[in-house]
Amino acid sequence: MDEAEAARIAADPRYIALVRERGRFTWALTGVMLVAYLAFILLIAFDKALLARPIGAGVTSIGIVVGFGVIVLAIVLTGVYVRRAARTFDPLTAALRGEPHA
Repeated sequence: MDEAEAARIAADPRYIALVRERGRFTWALTGVMLVAYLAFILLIAFDKALLARPIGAGVTSIGIVVGFGVIVLAIVLTGVYVRRAARTFDPLTAALRGEPHA
């Protein structure tokens, strides 16, 4: 891509909208992950007894399940982003470049 094409794309209103929409979406996903992780860390810091309680009569504690949930949330949010990128952001990017998109 040469400088003229880059300047043309940067001035395109579709590109500006794409950057804005993608930025909002990624910040929203980042916020969800940060809140979940911060809540987990605060529970570790201030309510160890809650996280240490076993589930039922077993040896698995609530903390293990919550920690696993934070990891699963990260994987799910990654999947959400990849799906949105493939369905929305990638076709818009290809259209801006003038390329056909599958």
